[in-house]
Amino acid sequence: MGQATKRAIIRIEDGACTGSPCRLHSPFSLSLYDGCQYAIVGRNGAGKSLLVDILRGRRSLQIPQPYYDFGPDAKEYVADNIQYIAFRDSYGSADRNYYMDQRWNSQEIDPDTPTVGDLLDRAFAASGQPTEERVQLRNQLYDLFQMQPLLDKYVILLSSGELRKFILIKALFKQSKVLIIDNPFIGLDAESRQLLATLLRTMVSQTGLMLILVLAKAADIPDFITHVVEVREGTVMPTLTRAEYLSAHTPIAPPVLSPVKRQALIDLPPRTIDYHATEVVRLNRVSIRYGTRTILKDLSWVVRNRERWALRGENGAGKSTLLSIVYADNPQSYACDIALFGRQRGSGESIWEIKKHIGYVSPEMHRAYQRDMAAIRIVASGLKDSIGLYTAPKESEYGQCRWWMELFGIGSLAERSFMSLSSGQQRLVLLARAFVKDPELLILDEPLHGLDEQNSQMVKEIINAFCLRSNKTLIMVTHYDDELPACITDTLVLKRNR
Repeated sequence: MGQATKRAIIRIEDGACTGSPCRLHSPFSLSLYDGCQYAIVGRNGAGKSLLVDILRGRRSLQIPQPYYDFGPDAKEYVADNIQYIAFRDSYGSADRNYYMDQRWNSQEIDPDTPTVGDLLDRAFAASGQPTEERVQLRNQLYDLFQMQPLLDKYVILLSSGELRKFILIKALFKQSKVLIIDNPFIGLDAESRQLLATLLRTMVSQTGLMLILVLAKAADIPDFITHVVEVREGTVMPTLTRAEYLSAHTPIAPPVLSPVKRQALIDLPPRTIDYHATEVVRLNRVSIRYGTRTILKDLSWVVRNRERWALRGENGAGKSTLLSIVYADNPQSYACDIALFGRQRGSGESIWEIKKHIGYVSPEMHRAYQRDMAAIRIVASGLKDSIGLYTAPKESEYGQCRWWMELFGIGSLAERSFMSLSSGQQRLVLLARAFVKDPELLILDEPLHGLDEQNSQMVKEIINAFCLRSNKTLIMVTHYDDELPACITDTLVLKRNR
């Protein structure tokens, strides 16, 4: 049965976006049919999120408005029939208290804090009367998602893959007709990505749900997706089958970074404040525990000058925790035997002096940086090692910021509000922030999250060029083999403590 003979759950005919700013530049028509599963794809800043807001009724069109047909048992409001989940790397509310206190101080959780089971019970109760049919649905979901071992955990202690299960079950309790998931696979190791894809495939086959995935890379489109809607530079392209889209898709061919930019980066003069230490990082039998749970156990590790390390391991193995120890965001780091740039931690030099030599980006930092301020001020905060900007930079420092923003292809976004940017554009801003002081040590935790293919390749080329220079050291975390830059010299694989 072709799409034309199916029921259109959502239909837009010659829709034009209103208001400013608006990245959808021309009227478009789009029909999403019952029994089909969709991916919305496109480059960072192309307008994917805006299209999703239109589908959800969160952004108005010029007349006519979208037409909805959710079926005879539909709920009264569009918002009750369409659910939206954005996986943006982390666990809680996007504020500094989360970033500095909850994530790394989770050993101090109040014993009265609700567990995963408590929160799911509340969500289930809030979603309707506990009929026998709904209780059966809940039990089936718990079995499908293997939730029993997680019910007595705190949410803050869940791995990225476990967290997605928790959020998906909460969403499915509401029994909406359409579920839109933004970036479902970011931050997941290969096994967890495969497990999530299997769960989603099973979920749509058993529930009749329409699933819409919002993705930045063609390689992330799972095989149960039937159709693809591409948003290209503000234009909603005609809907294609998955096979049609993949056959027409052309992979990005390197190099993406221009030879002029690459050489300008290589030719940057060295800083006068650099340490030039033989050993950049030394950890001696470091252990990190949260309550009864051991994350790192007796870890010893040495990173020498000009080495470029890939830090690997499954979700929950302790990679981000290890980096938080090195960067001193984790309070437990002060009780550990750690030396940076040949200086023992606690020997008199402040952590702020040390941080002048480190560029850092992480999922937790992205989560903390939900600030309604100009993008260039976000970059400038990297010169001050602050979340936010509390000291006015000099004009020369703003010039430094503009140079790095141009290198990352976001010079035109300098005065745009950070919150008005797409998630991928925000990640590029935070990468420019990590590089802006030309640090001796780069710590990049999942730096390519949410980036499209071209931007991912560009960032890899920037990392490679940066590491050609003297006195530059790199530690990088990724779950994707193809995200590792060619400059990597060493690998540390962490094993999860069971």
